[in-house]
Order: sequence, then structure tokens, then C-alpha cells
Amino acid sequence: MAGNDETFHLLAVVGAGLALLALVWLLVLSLRVRRLRRDQVTVLGDHGTDDLVAHAAALSRLVTLETAEWRTASARLAERMGGIEGALLNVFSRHGLVRYDAYGEQSGQQSCSLALLDVRGDGFVMTSIHHRDQARLYIRRISRGKPEHRLAPEEEDALAHALRTGAITADGTIDGVAAEPREGVDEA
Repeated sequence: MAGNDETFHLLAVVGAGLALLALVWLLVLSLRVRRLRRDQVTVLGDHGTDDLVAHAAALSRLVTLETAEWRTASARLAERMGGIEGALLNVFSRHGLVRYDAYGEQSGQQSCSLALLDVRGDGFVMTSIHHRDQARLYIRRISRGKPEHRLAPEEEDALAHALRTGAITADGTIDGVAAEPREGVDEA
């Protein structure tokens, strides 16, 4: 029976060793699961009950929805921008002003010619001739930078100045000067 006792002792020692090994392995796995849970909380937040695959699927659905909304808004903005760009073609973005004494008097250059043109060169030249007791106003149409009627020299100067300046470029600058808000004017 002594052989049996030794076998039982040997089996008990091997069983205890295996139990200890299983306990150590359980402790290692417990630490790994704890680290994994901490990492999952970092990604999902404290209230994340889904696993990472479900979280990734939810994020993918959200990105798909947001992308669809962004594309819709982008299409609307592109359509509106086309209308705005078309409207800008009709805005008087070029101007030229010449002040002078029409009758050669010393009246402080009260007469003037003002040319207002859009990007294509369409618009008008308005001339105001002032004399002591009267004032006259003349308006001449300009089409593609060319007047419909013959212009006075001062009107020609105003038109030439307007044609040289004021073109709106693609980045929104006029004459190389970026748009800046004026004092007292709210930015929209």
C-alpha cells in the first residue's frame, strides 16, 4: 500500500501544481481582459456596451449619413454659387471718375464724369456739367467697353480709367485688393 500512497501523493502534488498553474493563468487572463476593457472604454466611452465591431459599424453608418447630408448641402451651395456668380457679372465693379471745370472757371472742379461698368464692360458714363446758375446731366450707354455715342474727352478719360480697374478676380479681390469690412458695417 505504500506504493499507492506514493502515487496518491504524486497525483496530489501534480494536481496542486496544475491548479496553481491554472490559477496563475486565470490571473494573467483577468489582467488582459481588464486592459482590454480599459482600452474599449477609451474608444467607446464609459457607457459603451457594444463591442468594437458594433461600434465601428455604427460609426460607418453615421459617416454614410453625414456624407449624404454633406453632398446634398454641397450641391445646394454649388447651385446658389452659380447664381451668385451670374449675378456678379451685372454688378458695377469698375469705375472711373474725372472732375474738372467745364467752363474754364475757378469753380473748384464741380463738373464730373463718372463711368460705372460691370465685369464685361457694360454700363454707362454719367456726366454732370455745373455752371453758376445751372447744371446739366448726361448719360451715355457703354456696351462691351465701347460707347454708343461719341464721348467728350473727360468722359473718355473716365471710361478708360474704369476699363483699367475694378475687375473682380476668382479669389474675390478687386484691383488686387482683398475685400475688407468697413468700420461700422457688420460682417454677414
